[in-house]
Order: sequence, then C-alpha cells, then structure tokens
Amino acid sequence: MNDTFSRIAYPLLGVVIILALWSAACHIFKVSPAVLPPPEDVAVAFVKWFPLLLKEGWVTLQETVLGFLLALVVGIPLAVAIANSRALNLMFYPLLVGLQSVPKVALAPIVLVWLGTGLESKLAIVWLVAFFPIIIDTAAGLRATPRELIELARSLKASPWQVFYKVQFPAALPFVLTGAKVAITLAVIGAVIGEFMGASSGLGYLLLSATSQLNTPLAFAALFALSFLGLGVYAIIEIIEVMLGRWLPPKPAGH
Repeated sequence: MNDTFSRIAYPLLGVVIILALWSAACHIFKVSPAVLPPPEDVAVAFVKWFPLLLKEGWVTLQETVLGFLLALVVGIPLAVAIANSRALNLMFYPLLVGLQSVPKVALAPIVLVWLGTGLESKLAIVWLVAFFPIIIDTAAGLRATPRELIELARSLKASPWQVFYKVQFPAALPFVLTGAKVAITLAVIGAVIGEFMGASSGLGYLLLSATSQLNTPLAFAALFALSFLGLGVYAIIEIIEVMLGRWLPPKPAGH
C-alpha cells in the first residue's frame, strides 16, 4: 500500500512543484504570454479548446496505434527469422543496427514525396520509428533463451513450433514488452513528425497552426494533450504486461 501511494504521490508532487515554479517565473519576470503563458492560461485554453483537442488527438491516436501495430506485425516475425537463422542474422542484423541510427526526421520528407500527405505517409513514419526497438529487442530476447532449455525441448521430440511457443517465446516476452514500451512512445513522436511535415489534422498540425498564430496557450495545451496521449498508450502496454503476467518470469523482490 505504501509503495503504491509513493508511486502516485511523488509524481503528483513533482508536477505541482514544476507548475508552481512555472507560474512564479511567469509572474515574477513578467514573461509575455506569447512567449511563455502561465499554467493557468494553458489550463483555460485546454478547457476552452477541449473539443478541438479531442478531435485532433483522435487523428494522432489513430496514426500512432496503427503504425505501432504495423511495426509489431512486421517486426516480430522478422526478429524470429533473424534470431533463428545464422545466415539471416549475419546479413541483416548489422544493417538494422546501422539503420536505427539514421535520424527518422531526415527520412520524413522522402516518405512524404513517395506517399503524399495522407494517412499512408504518417503510418510509414510511425512504422519507421517504432519498428527498430521491437525487432532488436525481440531478437535479443530470442537469442537470450538458454540453450539448455532448447536442447531439452528438442530431446523430448518437441516440434520447432513447440520449441518456439513453449520455450523461446516466454523467454523473449519481457524483451518484446520492453521494446513495445519504447516503440509506443516513439510512435507518438513519429506521428507528430509526420504531421509537422505535411498534414491538415492532428495534434502536430494543431501545434504548428497555433504557434503560427501566436496562440501560445493553445500550443501548450496541444503539447499537454500529446503528453496525455503518450501516457495513455504507454499505460495500455503496461496493462497488457499485467495480463501476460503468467508468461513472464517472476520479478526480483522489491520490484
């Protein structure tokens, strides 16, 4: 109970302290609201424009979730193939690590030229940023499966599918979930990058539109909406992790 209370109370206390310092700085130094609005102005803008934020947030949420699911559907099977084939691992794993270091912002204009400014380009950009954590973490988890367990399963006449389903997959699942947590937060960033580059809807588009009109309170409200969206999709992965608890190894005491 105390641990649960601490996990909730301390973050809330941190938020209160930051908001208090933010408000004090705006009033003490008389910062122009066009540069940095006080938190109370942002709260008013958030309430005033809530229907618009909800509408544009739904667009960004769709782009985030669909691109993330696409990364899962493509990334996990490729990770399984790479982890179980020495030839594929030698051919493609170094390339994947190298491609991961390429800034995805630099690829966004090329994707827009290829796919236009519709949903397809946003999904492609989200997929690009979410794909690499999933495939690399999943492949690492599959390779980390103890060889003794695999050999034991094979000695018991287990089929390749049974070896994967009963041994490799449970061993790799914590890695898959870790990669998914990283990927889902990056997916939100990818959706916003796509909206920055070319869009007529979404929170990224709203943020650009608000700043171009010097409506800074609305811009900050859009930023907070993006934060809530990111926390929401991350929480979904956490819930899935809890639901898959029977597949996961027990956590060390104190965690």
